[in-house]
Amino acid sequence: MSQQTAEETIQDLKDAFLFLEEWTDRYGYLIDLGKKLPEFPPELQVEENLMPGCQSQVWLVSYMEGDKLRFKAASDAMIVSGLIAMILKVYDNRTPEEVLATDPAFLDELGLKKHLSPSRSNGLHSLVQHVMAAAKRYSS
Repeated sequence: MSQQTAEETIQDLKDAFLFLEEWTDRYGYLIDLGKKLPEFPPELQVEENLMPGCQSQVWLVSYMEGDKLRFKAASDAMIVSGLIAMILKVYDNRTPEEVLATDPAFLDELGLKKHLSPSRSNGLHSLVQHVMAAAKRYSS
């Protein structure tokens, strides 16, 4: 089975959010996504992998695997873990060029900004900035 494109993944997320009309259900969906995040190795839970400016603890590492940019991330907060899982669904295991070509505007289209606390919204924005910065570092 071939991997979905970033756009197909974004469309799936939009469909899921549209299907769930209530924000309590959407939060539940985010929490479920977060529970499916791959295990984040304890040895990577170090200060240098902590994202600055996040109210909860968020660890993020990026590395190349062949021609694909890979991310590992985790948080100590359930909703934040779901937001991380959503970002990784879209951006993980793609070439740096694909990452840079995928506009994060879908996050606004999902209505997340107005339903997240300002600190979570800022953290989500910071996470996307880190992902894009990693893609720029690794792009040829």
